[in-house]
Amino acid sequence: MTANQTPARFPSPATAFDDDLFSYYFSFFHDTAAASDPQPSSALPSPMEPNPNKRPREDDLSPSRLVALKPSSSSSSPPPVDDDAAEQEEAQAVPPTVQPGHRRLWVKDRSSDWWDYYNHPDLPEDEFRRAFRMCRATFDFLCDELGSAVAKEDTALRAAIPVRQRVAVCVWRLATGEPLRLVSRRFGLGISTCHKLVLEVCTAIRNVLLPRLLLWPAPSEAASAAARFEALSGIPNVVGAMYTTHIPIIAPKESAATYFNRRHTERNQKTSYTVTIQGVVDPDGVFTDVCIGWPGSMPDDQVLEKSALFERANSGLLNNQWLVGGGSYPLLDWVLVPYAQTNLTWAQHAFNEKIGEVQRVAKEAFARLKGRWGCLQKRAEVKLQDLPVFLGACCVLHNICETKGEEMDPELRCDVVDDEMVPENGVRSASAMQNRDSIAHNLLHHGLAGTAFL
Repeated sequence: MTANQTPARFPSPATAFDDDLFSYYFSFFHDTAAASDPQPSSALPSPMEPNPNKRPREDDLSPSRLVALKPSSSSSSPPPVDDDAAEQEEAQAVPPTVQPGHRRLWVKDRSSDWWDYYNHPDLPEDEFRRAFRMCRATFDFLCDELGSAVAKEDTALRAAIPVRQRVAVCVWRLATGEPLRLVSRRFGLGISTCHKLVLEVCTAIRNVLLPRLLLWPAPSEAASAAARFEALSGIPNVVGAMYTTHIPIIAPKESAATYFNRRHTERNQKTSYTVTIQGVVDPDGVFTDVCIGWPGSMPDDQVLEKSALFERANSGLLNNQWLVGGGSYPLLDWVLVPYAQTNLTWAQHAFNEKIGEVQRVAKEAFARLKGRWGCLQKRAEVKLQDLPVFLGACCVLHNICETKGEEMDPELRCDVVDDEMVPENGVRSASAMQNRDSIAHNLLHHGLAGTAFL
């Protein structure tokens, strides 16, 4: 297909909390996000001999082909097949004439015209970027980095799916949130193959790119971030802005009550189950820490307490430094939050305005994250144990796009609405309370709060 041709069009698409129930959870802040050894795939069963007299289904509009395989001895097992060859319907080779003693199976012809069009080197850059939320150079970088982790070898049955197509399936699925049956039609692959490719590429992103691209800032980088946040708000020693958002999921079969989000249900008038993403961003909106997977019934302060960030910060990671959070977080020695009382002094009101400017950096980063990766606006159709990898890949891809200056189309922007629940114990450090009062006083008396003190 040439660049002047138009691609095929497709239709658009609580009970008591038990920590043991959430053993799948992990924080991307820990070094445990390093690559884990892949599990060996189980042996594939031998293809069944089809009935040569069987007529195709009347409702199956896709053409089928009869493919002959190599003969096998009566005592030996079938020849080894790569994981993707389990989808026999994807066979690309022209079927040979079936000879006596050969095994046979029916496969379905699928068109890859859509992918061929978008993979053509003459495709306009703007059209590629609108489709995959990144320019071709960034996509090539992603393929180069993940190539060795996702590439497969050709088999006797067919050629392996190319790395670019594997990565494109994942990026398209994350970018659009399109149902797998439509992704299958676009790329000319089986539905289960597309689902498997998404998880494989997300796992490769976690193992290969996350340790390099989602890191807590080094001391020099933290000092630079503090200077930029101070220039923005006048508040010193702020190294990150923190925010927690909710991602809709399908109601789990077990412990569904813990994932039930009452506030989202009441606002949308639709039963809602969610998991949380807690993230810390730098002045550019790049994630430096994420904590993924805790259920939607948990308030933000409890999510923070269960994160690896909480443990490491209390161990001295944030020495004389602040993270800025909203009203749903407690005031700690390293977490700076706005005043929660109703009757505010002039200094307290000015302080809250400046805190809001820093908090806006994190909220806008999450708005770009959800806008660019549309799967986060729909119910995640993956298992709970796969959610941290699936959602974490979106955070890593967000960092890649942000650091490479990828612009996001204005029509993709979305509003981030997350209800803030004031914690029961909003002030947990007397020294932090004194430091906050001192910062508020200095902002006002040094004319950094919008109005000079007279």
